[in-house]
Amino acid sequence: MSYASAIESLFALAAELQTRRKFDLEHMRVLVRALGNPERTFPSVLVAGTNGKGSTSATLASILQTAGYRVGLYTSPHLVRVNERMKINGNDISDDDFARLYFKVDDTARRLVVEGGLPHPPSFFETMTALAFTAFAEAQVEMAVLEVGMGGRLDATNIVEPLVSVITDISLDHTEWLGPTISAISREKAGILRPNGVMVTLPQHPEANQVLGEVATSLNVRGVNAAEYVPSRSTSGGTCPLRVLGDTIEVASPLAGQHQQRNIALAIATAVELRNHHGYTISASQIADGIRHTRWPGRMEQFTSRNGTKILLDVGHNPAGAWALRSVLSEMSDQPRILIFGCLRDKAVAEMAQILFPLFDRVLLTPVDSPRAASIADLGAAAQATGAEYELLPNTHTALERATQIVSSQGLIVGTGSVYLVGKLREELAS
Repeated sequence: MSYASAIESLFALAAELQTRRKFDLEHMRVLVRALGNPERTFPSVLVAGTNGKGSTSATLASILQTAGYRVGLYTSPHLVRVNERMKINGNDISDDDFARLYFKVDDTARRLVVEGGLPHPPSFFETMTALAFTAFAEAQVEMAVLEVGMGGRLDATNIVEPLVSVITDISLDHTEWLGPTISAISREKAGILRPNGVMVTLPQHPEANQVLGEVATSLNVRGVNAAEYVPSRSTSGGTCPLRVLGDTIEVASPLAGQHQQRNIALAIATAVELRNHHGYTISASQIADGIRHTRWPGRMEQFTSRNGTKILLDVGHNPAGAWALRSVLSEMSDQPRILIFGCLRDKAVAEMAQILFPLFDRVLLTPVDSPRAASIADLGAAAQATGAEYELLPNTHTALERATQIVSSQGLIVGTGSVYLVGKLREELAS
């Protein structure tokens, strides 16, 4: 079966977040058992949180690869192509491998449904996770860094037995699924902890700290505070000296923004934990090189338009992400500024608008390419409430053309609000 057929079949499964479907890890366990339990063939690190889990995962994977290990990296969602979600030593799996593994998982799932082993076909994310586990097993990876999709407790990735559980910063997001408070969401994230396991995290919101501490104590989890690895001082060259494993390294990440310092610290602390307690050979210089060579597109990523205008893309899709982007913009002097914005309807549209829209001379609103997209009317209402000057555009292509028409080469175009929006803009800029 072809790659195109695999993609068409896969995206037919993508409606699980449109309806209130009950997720059950036992269904995922039944599926992987029928596939030969590929998730048991490699060690893993699980990374959960609201913001920063993708950046943390990508940085840790780069460190491990630099140290000479064969590394699988599983992240979500993708920007342009679904293959991006699973990488082996930094490379997306091939179209042929994706198609072959997809139909292996799909055929197995269909058989289980017919035989009564599963009550219904797996979801999009369950299928993708099973596919990733199978790909990593075939590739004989020596470590899989797995980004949790949503929550933690009932996430499809949570059937592994991780060497280390990492929890990044927690804020309000997916509240209709995870709960209306930081405490409720933190409890879902803490579902990736294991009895007598290890948790790497940083001090954060008091409610999150309390819940994570309570769950960790109840499970006899050993906590690792990554605070000592947060880079604090930048030299004139943009690097930060930091003591790691008894040496001073220069931390220079290609991921822009002060908020990335916390994600870097989590990756360093996890690498040190793997070295000191789990037999991995990782040096301080390899940690520095791994950070330097991290690739994680769409996060404060800069481009230049055909007329020389700077373009900044960031996938900030919730208020915490919007504040991080605002912090970066506060350090930039470019004028005028044009914002291209679109997001999903289950996001805090009005709050993100209040944070970002007043910073721009004009806001170009466009729906994102998703059945969950916020409507043009909702986007317009959010913009009107801020008093911002705005226009409504039918798609990202038109929005980008309009932005380049009205901003000078001395200005700045920013695209944000959704991974889907940034992915489309990156496609436009690459063409």
